[in-house]
Amino acid sequence: MAFSQKKRKGTISGIIFVALIAASATYIASLAPIKALSLSPLVIGIVIGIFYANTLHNHFPESWESGIVFSGKKILRFAIVFYGFRITFQQIAEVGMEGFLVSLIMLSSTFVLGTWLGQKVFKMDRDTSMLTASGASVCGAAAVLATEPVLKAEEHKAAVAVSMVVLFGTISMFMYPVLYKLFIENATGFMHMSGQEFGIYVGGTIHEVAQVVAVPASIPGSSVDMANSAVIVKMTRVIMIAPMLIILGLYLSYSAKKSGGAGSAVKLVIPWFAVYFVGMAGVNSLIHGYTLTAPEDIAMMIKNAISTINEIDTFLLTMAMTALGMGTRFAKFKGLGLAPIYTAGTMFVWLVIGGFIVTKLVTMSL
Repeated sequence: MAFSQKKRKGTISGIIFVALIAASATYIASLAPIKALSLSPLVIGIVIGIFYANTLHNHFPESWESGIVFSGKKILRFAIVFYGFRITFQQIAEVGMEGFLVSLIMLSSTFVLGTWLGQKVFKMDRDTSMLTASGASVCGAAAVLATEPVLKAEEHKAAVAVSMVVLFGTISMFMYPVLYKLFIENATGFMHMSGQEFGIYVGGTIHEVAQVVAVPASIPGSSVDMANSAVIVKMTRVIMIAPMLIILGLYLSYSAKKSGGAGSAVKLVIPWFAVYFVGMAGVNSLIHGYTLTAPEDIAMMIKNAISTINEIDTFLLTMAMTALGMGTRFAKFKGLGLAPIYTAGTMFVWLVIGGFIVTKLVTMSL
């Protein structure tokens, strides 16, 4: 046990150590040059963590390891639950069936495609394939973090998936504004998209929330509808991580039972933190509904409290990501080669081209 009498001091020291590095990552992410690249503290945290794991790891007490593991497992689940305070069901309802269908189609198709490609075509292991697919299909690094405990995957596999999210998500962030200006804004026929349609396309296909926010902001003269649609559709994808993880847990249990033969006892894998995440989103939705009719001063106080909760949650997620990086040794990457890039690259092509076609077909039919 992490907090047994024997391990308690080392665990607390390890958690404090992770928190200090996460604080450094948060500060670095707030610097103007880093902000311009839309790199979140989570990404900075994993980079510092990987640097530590491959350079300074042997110079720190081994007893701290229990605190690092605690940060990457227990604090992670807690942070994912409170991630629900970023979402309201009212926001999801605003984009209607169009945004919901685009989110559902792109999430499910990308996850299935990435998992199949990774395992069958590029010969990666199951966990790395699924983690890479979850990062591309749902919400980037946060989705990788949420999927990792369901798979019980090793830290370096999650680090591979996060690196793919960073690479192709960053490419998306710079590429989409160019695509819009050159090929979409002034096009005619099927190639043309309104601001709202392009927002749905952006929210339904780009990896990270921060990257989704950055795209409309990078387009001169972009409409408010584009920005709002992009963020709301993205948050619809985020909340879909809960049913995805529950379905994944059921699938893993079924697969284990099938491979174990008749009569084998297999524990059902239900990621309860994903269920609680939806519960928190429900609580946030009720609070949001109340603020619409509450006196202005009370509404503002509640909004500030939720904003503070989200800031604390981002820090806890940064701690979890930092801890994940601390468990990543480069030696464990041997044998993977370029397979993760090929898998993530193929999903990227599907998100850009397939996502455009899906968005057009859905918006034209509804």
